[in-house]
Amino acid sequence: MQPTLGANHQSGKTTFTVWSPLAKSLEVIISGKDTQPLTVGDFGYWTSSEMDTVQPGDRYQYRIDGGSPRPDPAALSQPDGVHGASAVVDLPAFNWSDTHWQGIALRDMIIYELHVGTFTPEGTFEAIIGKLDYLKDLGVNTIELMPIAQFPGNRNWGYDGVHPYAVQHSYGGAVGLQKLVNACHQQGIAVLLDVVYNHLGPEGNYLSEFGPYFTDKHHTPWGLAINFDDAYCDGVRHYFQQNALMWLRDFHIDGLRLDAIHAIKDSGAKHFLAELSQAKELLSEQTGRNYVLIGECDLNDHKYISPQQVGGYGLDGQWIDEFHHALHTMLTGEDDGYYADFSDFSHLAKAYEKTYVYDGIYSPYRKRTFGNSAEGRPHSQFVVFAQNHDQVGNRMLGDRLTETLPFPALKLAAGAVLVSPYVPMLFMGEEYGETRPFQYFVSHTDPELVEAVRQGRKREFAYFQKEDQEVPDPQSEETFNHSKLSWDWSVLESQLLFKYYQALIKLRKELPAWQDDSRPALEVTVPEPKIILLTRQHTADESVAPTLIVLNFSKRSTLFTLPMSRDETYEKIFDSEDTAWGGEAPQANLIMAHDTSSQLLPYNLAIYQRSTE
Repeated sequence: MQPTLGANHQSGKTTFTVWSPLAKSLEVIISGKDTQPLTVGDFGYWTSSEMDTVQPGDRYQYRIDGGSPRPDPAALSQPDGVHGASAVVDLPAFNWSDTHWQGIALRDMIIYELHVGTFTPEGTFEAIIGKLDYLKDLGVNTIELMPIAQFPGNRNWGYDGVHPYAVQHSYGGAVGLQKLVNACHQQGIAVLLDVVYNHLGPEGNYLSEFGPYFTDKHHTPWGLAINFDDAYCDGVRHYFQQNALMWLRDFHIDGLRLDAIHAIKDSGAKHFLAELSQAKELLSEQTGRNYVLIGECDLNDHKYISPQQVGGYGLDGQWIDEFHHALHTMLTGEDDGYYADFSDFSHLAKAYEKTYVYDGIYSPYRKRTFGNSAEGRPHSQFVVFAQNHDQVGNRMLGDRLTETLPFPALKLAAGAVLVSPYVPMLFMGEEYGETRPFQYFVSHTDPELVEAVRQGRKREFAYFQKEDQEVPDPQSEETFNHSKLSWDWSVLESQLLFKYYQALIKLRKELPAWQDDSRPALEVTVPEPKIILLTRQHTADESVAPTLIVLNFSKRSTLFTLPMSRDETYEKIFDSEDTAWGGEAPQANLIMAHDTSSQLLPYNLAIYQRSTE
């Protein structure tokens, strides 16, 4: 059994454990003055004796081979920033009141992605608690937090974190996160956390001084790969696996969104993700709670989410960027960069039907054959969205769809996600048409690094750049403040859009035909140019009335018919052009019979259910 890393405080005593397999000596420095040597054990784990003089809040650092004091790689708190001393935290001391909570299955989640620092004016966990009633009223039952591991300064997306175990101090630290999760569970809301196991940020990254955490065996877009399969990798794998289990066990997090898992380089016989999946299942058996692991992966390879019994890694789900790309291209007409692969309407239809658009076919953007088939994997394993932090923030100006689309098209974008058979995810603010951008921001202290980030930002997203416009300065506090939600509902359309989201989410939860996530339960056709027809039915219960969903991506009014037998009729149960949410008044027929033609307005979504009488 491998030891628990970090400063472990229990029953009034603290023990320090750190992995440093190449060190000759290692000592812990308490409060900048008291020093105690650590004793090395098997596989390079150094441990102190129990210390009853060290209490929660006390600062400490490690000194390796007589060098400069360094923060703990497994610190739970960095109150003085990424370069400062670590602080002892008593995690078990928190008084949880969620013993009734068992979690939410991925297939039942309505996810809401948010960035802690910009979701509220205060930018804290505590402030999010004040918005939980709002989220519940919207219909959301799961929030997904962008990364919260300690990063340099107070402004960052979170993907520059360098202390994977420490909760960002400016957000409210470990106790603040525990309070938020506890409050969410009291409201029936699950919490997912975005974690980064493919790289660490450049500033305050001292891991390599403690041991071979990185390897030149592989390379990633961020430099040397984390060492998951080279010499001494066992200690590295344990470090990240224990981190994942800590979030689930000690913070009661319901699941993890694993960032860019294609950049987790592991050529060993048992992939790190497969090991992590097994460890998650064991924890679930021990606690009686449901946990989910969702991978972000752009490889279109089903092995990541296939069961381990058939050679997969056993993750519960996967983000699907291709659905976004196909939807975005059809709505905006943009075909630059990777959008070039999704310029045909058939790509969006295929995204609904096959999930992977590039499933072993040639990709013009990549200039190679790409992907494999998702056949056999249920729709409920895939998370889709019209907007998220990447697809908004990685635009030159961080502009949202509200800056690009007319109001009917905004409603169609939301509807396209919420009527899909996949797990829907909203990005903070989209439900009321937030007009402020979400831009890329950092708060590094190294001037050379700041300039490198500025220049890298310009190069990486050059295909989004337009004439007479400049990339917002990532280091500027103004960029950060400009990215905070306005919570401005003064425009009537914001109120109407919120009601629209509410109604569609409610419909999604209630329609029996939408509760079957198997692939035979969905039929996708393109009856007219720019129209997608989704037929959703419950394959296990023929008595459940099927629904027909018509999505018009045309800028013009369009005639359509519904496929049905002569003795069937279908009644309209939802129309995006209803005046209740700012429509012009529906033109699509209320009742559709065999060979009846009807009309859809531009960017119109209409849902029909088979009449039972």
